[in-house]
Amino acid sequence: MVTKAVRGAIKVEDNRAMLIQEASIRLMKELITRNSIAEMDVVSIIFSITKDLTRLNPATSLRSIGFHEIPLFCVQEAFIEGQHSRIIRVLLTFNADEEKTPQPVYLNGAEILRPDLTA
Repeated sequence: MVTKAVRGAIKVEDNRAMLIQEASIRLMKELITRNSIAEMDVVSIIFSITKDLTRLNPATSLRSIGFHEIPLFCVQEAFIEGQHSRIIRVLLTFNADEEKTPQPVYLNGAEILRPDLTA
């Protein structure tokens, strides 16, 4: 086993707690499913959010479906003029077999952030 990391992002429709929670959970479920990651293999999860998402911390959302023993952290994305709005990004660190290639996940318009990975 080796430690690997995978990135993902999702665009949230509006700055409402329910929508932030739904988007956070959807993003994480898709990352875990697409990469066949068991919760016990997760080392840590770091979220970042754009400054216009203020109603809920994505890490709090994740606690509602488990992940109680996993270190979770959330930071505000650096503000860059012209950046895309209402984006949750995630960096998931996990243990996996050496030959496993992590598959990033970009959803709901966040594909624009990494067209090289989502084309």
